[in-house]
Amino acid sequence: MTKKTAQGKAVAVDIGIAEADRKAIAEGLNGLLADTYGLYLKTHAFHWNVTGPMFQTLHLMFETQYNELWTATDPIAERIRSLGFPVKATYTAFSRLSSIPEADGVPEATDMVRELVKGHEAAARTARSIFPRAEKGGDESTVDLLTQRLQVHEKTAWMLRSLLA
Repeated sequence: MTKKTAQGKAVAVDIGIAEADRKAIAEGLNGLLADTYGLYLKTHAFHWNVTGPMFQTLHLMFETQYNELWTATDPIAERIRSLGFPVKATYTAFSRLSSIPEADGVPEATDMVRELVKGHEAAARTARSIFPRAEKGGDESTVDLLTQRLQVHEKTAWMLRSLLA
């Protein structure tokens, strides 16, 4: 994708990854960003609304999780930009691209945990689905980012699942 400078001159992105590969990777990363943002929003809402005997534990756990998710959005978005494509960052785009369903009302605490397990597993699946595109294009930076995100989502899902045992 060729970009125009303020002076109107075209500046090609030439980072050693073919444009078609960069585009496919960026599309996948936009989906991961939408999942990350949707899961952030859901986790933050659960932090605000959790009640019951595990209130303190869940309230603090959800806060740690939503802070991590919020922090993760920037590297994902910046990777999309590094590939030479715009970040699709509107609620409309996020709702179209995300595999994380919105919560229906305010679930009970254990249902919140179940929903977050499903959300982290969905985000892990989304991240995993981008690997073939990144590997095909020789995009080690994206592979590294995806590996980091997978580790977080899989570990968080395990920790949440452990609360339900």
